[in-house]
Amino acid sequence: MLLPLTGLGLLLLAAPPELPGHKLVWNEEFERDGLPDPAKWVYEEGFVRNREEQFYTRDRLENARVGRGELIITGRRERFRNPRFDPAAPKDAPWNRSREWADYTAASITTKGKASWLYGRIEVRAKLPHGKGVWPAIWMLGTTGGWPRCGEIDIMEFVGHTPDKTHATVHWSLEGKHKSNGKALTVSKPWEDFHVHAVEWTAERMEFYYDQTKVHSYDLKLADEKGENPFRKPQYLLINLALGGSWGKQIDDTILPQEYRVDYVRVYQKAPAG
Repeated sequence: MLLPLTGLGLLLLAAPPELPGHKLVWNEEFERDGLPDPAKWVYEEGFVRNREEQFYTRDRLENARVGRGELIITGRRERFRNPRFDPAAPKDAPWNRSREWADYTAASITTKGKASWLYGRIEVRAKLPHGKGVWPAIWMLGTTGGWPRCGEIDIMEFVGHTPDKTHATVHWSLEGKHKSNGKALTVSKPWEDFHVHAVEWTAERMEFYYDQTKVHSYDLKLADEKGENPFRKPQYLLINLALGGSWGKQIDDTILPQEYRVDYVRVYQKAPAG
């Protein structure tokens, strides 16, 4: 990470720490200023899922910018036109085509098509937004198949209407039905400072952490079906700030804008023996 040092140019900070028995295979320290690095990140765009109220924007500093060694995703109350709006759409058209305007904007950046991983420790140090209606997340999706067959790993979710809990959850499909398995950690003011949210993922288990506290443990065998398992295939990373929607619920406009600040993303994998 680079930080300005008045009169002396730039101060080069130490490299990411080593993890015993592991190798750092991918990291983002957010050293550049401006938009997120297009070599590492792509955007989701539009009204995407869960009937959330925000429109996810692309290449817009007001919603996703990098500066002073951090990624800052900002949720805003503002009127923003939906370019996918179809005035001729029938009444039963998908909700994301029937709305001409959004009343909120935010951003969702992902490594889809840029980087994905099978097993390892994926950790993100972040400071959460807070207040009713916010729904920040750090999560992963499989690179093959539709949801939930592709598998989903929710490293961290937080909803502002439950301000003393963070959540770690796994989603998958079994016999054609959506399955989920997760736990919540009760913690005082998880949004008040930066914390490390991580998953340690092996061929047998996933262990989820909030700093040094284990939040949840998941046995991969639960998703075995006919010799297939979505959690024994690569997954890519998503970092997003949703507003409202099926779990975010009612938004308190007085709290906006809210910033979701990310210090770093690091991916470690087991080093080869010898």
